[in-house]
Amino acid sequence: MRFDPSFQANNPARAVGVSVTFEPSARTACHSHLLGQHLIVISGCSLVQRWDNDSIEEIHPGDVVWIPPSEKHWHGAMATTAIIHIAIQEQIDGKTTDWMEKVSDEQYQKGQQDNK
Repeated sequence: MRFDPSFQANNPARAVGVSVTFEPSARTACHSHLLGQHLIVISGCSLVQRWDNDSIEEIHPGDVVWIPPSEKHWHGAMATTAIIHIAIQEQIDGKTTDWMEKVSDEQYQKGQQDNK
C-alpha cells in the first residue's frame, strides 16, 4: 500500500487529501476517522466494510463513498485487482485517523466470496 499526499490543509482549513494505491489483496487495518472520510475511486475494484453493517461493499471507478465520523471500517483491493483511490478527510491537531486491529484473512476472504 502506498500513500501519496495530494494536498495539505492550510489554516484554518482542516481537509487533507491523499492518493492511496493498493496492490491486489492489500488492505488497511480497521480504523476510523475523527471527522469522517470521502473515498473517490480512480481505478480498480475495492472492498469496504463498515462495522455497523456485516456486508462488505464493492466499489468501482467513479464511486464516491462517505465514511461518517468515528465509524469503524476497513477498505482494500480485490485479490486480483489493484486499486487507486483519493481519500479526503479533515484533521484535528494534525490527526485524521485512529488505527485499530488488522483485518484477518478470514474477514478479507469473506469479502472476496460475497462479491463474486
